[in-house]
Amino acid sequence: MKQKNKTNTWEDHYSRKAKKEKFPARSVYKLKEIQQKFAILKKNDKVLDIGCAPGSWLLYTAQVVGAGGEVRGVDLKPVDVKTPAWVTVITGDIFEMDGGFKEGIGKGYHVVMSDMAPATTGRKDMDAYRSYNLSEAALTVAREVLEEGGNFICKIFQGSEFKNFTELIKNNFRQCRIFKPESCRKESKEIYIIGIGKK
Repeated sequence: MKQKNKTNTWEDHYSRKAKKEKFPARSVYKLKEIQQKFAILKKNDKVLDIGCAPGSWLLYTAQVVGAGGEVRGVDLKPVDVKTPAWVTVITGDIFEMDGGFKEGIGKGYHVVMSDMAPATTGRKDMDAYRSYNLSEAALTVAREVLEEGGNFICKIFQGSEFKNFTELIKNNFRQCRIFKPESCRKESKEIYIIGIGKK
């Protein structure tokens, strides 16, 4: 019971902090921790955020890359938060990129990132497999749109396919890093794979 109360307090802390700092979700602190540890995002970078709603990662990334950069977000859901002029949001399914939609995404990105998670079923094996499928799809996009030397950030649930996904990252990037931010829920199976330096 004591641990449960501590967890609830911890969750409230991040939620309150996000509200105070005007971010729509507490997930922003996961990206902040990744940035602090690996410095993936750089000033003037061109960045693609897959599954960008509700927009916390977009806002933080826009701050880091600055007005000389370009941030593009894609999600099935619309993003309601006000974003700077160098942020563009496309509502649609990035995994069905064809025709004008594909042209709208473009190429030449320095960073591709995905904080996507499947609708959970409560079955950890099923949820992990669905997460793997999303991660693999995000990697396919990253391979297509990243420039050589570009970086990839991807959330995935730990499961039987986790090792396979890390191998895919190692095959496509010079470095593969595994990182669980402090701001992740302690009981969560989510973890972040960072591919550094696209081959």
